[in-house]
Amino acid sequence: MIWKKRINMELRSILIKQTFRKRIVIEKKNNQFIKIKNKNYCNFSSNDYLGLSQDIRVINAWKKGASIYGVGSGASAYITGYTKAHAALEEELADWLGFSKAILFISGFTANEAIISSLAKKKDCIFTDRLIHTSLLYASHMSSAQLYRFKHNNIDDLIKKYNHYYGKANIIVTEGVFSMDGDNAPLLALKHFSKNTNSLFVVDDAHGIGTIGLQGRGSCYHQQVQPDILIITFGKAFGISGAAVLCNTDIARYLLQFSRHLIYSTAMSPAQAYTLRIALHCIQKGDDIREKLNNNINYFRTNVKKLPFLFKNSHTAIQPLMIGDNYQTMMLSLQLAQNNILVTAIRPPTVPVGSARLRITLNSTHSKKDINQLLDTLYELSNK
Repeated sequence: MIWKKRINMELRSILIKQTFRKRIVIEKKNNQFIKIKNKNYCNFSSNDYLGLSQDIRVINAWKKGASIYGVGSGASAYITGYTKAHAALEEELADWLGFSKAILFISGFTANEAIISSLAKKKDCIFTDRLIHTSLLYASHMSSAQLYRFKHNNIDDLIKKYNHYYGKANIIVTEGVFSMDGDNAPLLALKHFSKNTNSLFVVDDAHGIGTIGLQGRGSCYHQQVQPDILIITFGKAFGISGAAVLCNTDIARYLLQFSRHLIYSTAMSPAQAYTLRIALHCIQKGDDIREKLNNNINYFRTNVKKLPFLFKNSHTAIQPLMIGDNYQTMMLSLQLAQNNILVTAIRPPTVPVGSARLRITLNSTHSKKDINQLLDTLYELSNK
């Protein structure tokens, strides 16, 4: 009875706040269009920025990888789950991004958790950007270290908090491209500060890798910064899933010995690791795809200025339309869906209270016609 009452109370609470989440059954999709309940929508809610999940080279690689290795790894990497495919992918990632070592994880969430839970100790301090991803925030809260969050992209506030609260050892954490705002972190300034304070500098570049910089090497390479630890994920520009941590040899050896997420999880499928190498090659040679993506971003940003909506100042594929009120955000998302356009409503606690938004994401496969359909519909809805 106690559990039933507690569960029902909390469910009623999120229903009242208009923050109740629902899963959508997708019947069919490519990067431009998505089919739900036998209805087609133009899809502006995908993180598949380069369209590689539907790329025939990647699809064929998955088939070939499965024919060589089967569909699962069968054990953790410490038993029999670590194959030539895994080792080759780690080696290529490290060489590509200029690090000594790369370690594969089954998801970005587990990679971020592993870093914080393995490294942060009692009497240490973790300083994170206020808009950091939930996985890093959750891991920091669960660690023995003390967590302090500085104002978004505000170096002065970081310095102020650091001078007041620094611990025995300190970790500074940010994102390369922020997942809900689409803006970039001041990585060079953060790197200088971390070096001057002998802090460990950690960057999660889930939304920058593949889309930014030479060969798609991401935010850090583009800003000429090498953090102590770089996290990249494969569920966005790579078009698949999983993650990797890039670091020096000592940190890699430490994580391999002390990360429970590695030791006690079944390893990534070797067929997946094999496919990720092909996706990596597509990214490395994908200047034309990135150019198409950037053209779409610039076209959208130029034309969205004509609309009476508040958009964040983002130059990336993530273009948040700020609404504020949860109900109004849900209604606008619904109205777009009625016009065959899918844009997901993002509400607290994913974003701060009062900052509900439509998170519009652009990709390289969108046509000008697709973007015009979105812009024209937003314009019509704004005049109702």
